[in-house]
Amino acid sequence: MIIMRLVIVTGLSGAGKTQALRILEDLGFFCVDNLPPRLIPKFLELCSQSSRGINKIAVVVDIRGGEFFDALFEVLADLEKEGLRYEILFLETSDATLVRRYKESRRSHPLSVDGEVLQSIRQERERLRELRGRAHKIIDTSEMTPQQLKEELVSLFGDNAGAPLRITIISFGYKYGIPLDSDLVFDVRFLPNPHYDPALRPLTGNDPAVRDYVLCAPVSQEFVNRFYQFIDFLLPHYIQEGKTTLTIAVGCTGGQHRSVTLANCLGSHLAEQGYRVAVRHRDLSR
Repeated sequence: MIIMRLVIVTGLSGAGKTQALRILEDLGFFCVDNLPPRLIPKFLELCSQSSRGINKIAVVVDIRGGEFFDALFEVLADLEKEGLRYEILFLETSDATLVRRYKESRRSHPLSVDGEVLQSIRQERERLRELRGRAHKIIDTSEMTPQQLKEELVSLFGDNAGAPLRITIISFGYKYGIPLDSDLVFDVRFLPNPHYDPALRPLTGNDPAVRDYVLCAPVSQEFVNRFYQFIDFLLPHYIQEGKTTLTIAVGCTGGQHRSVTLANCLGSHLAEQGYRVAVRHRDLSR
């Protein structure tokens, strides 16, 4: 049986798994939602025998499967024994965001018995803790728009996603919390702050005036040079170690000026070297 790519989509209920599955379907994956884990090997066998030449498969497996979900780790072990490779994509969201989404949709949580959504969310998070630890890619959708989720999945699973290392750079504001899926986090709050200039305060790091203000200081120029050197040193070693995705988070106080400027600079620097880079400004619209 030859399966080029198997993606197991899982994570918290309400975190966007259905939307992710639709995006993967648009990318050419043969998709199945809420598949009991013990059916995965049989499903792979059927796909391998298909005349359609199915070579990209995505299945959603989560706690909606009830008692069947508990067999997932045993099934994953069997797949590994058979030499079948798989990727686990884990979607998660903050408790506050999930509560809001459930209130807006007026749907009940799969684990809810008495209607207490927050308690059910915490139970599910604990139940999925081990699976999250085994995930190949974790995406926090708390602050993501549907378009941003699509861009992230296209970068990870699109037809041209074969680059040795796919890099996501996220600017953020520390007042709103560090991105949960960060691999590397850099604090640039020591750089000159345009917030205190009335003319620059309404602008963002995407504006040339803010960019020039942040980068003109000697401390900024020295930091940028050392920043580039450090990242340039790390990336070849990550590739050699077999890492396929890397998320670099750059934070300032509000995620409007300094972090945006530095994230854009790093993105341009890495793109010039031929790396596959996506830059996302998480808190720019706040």
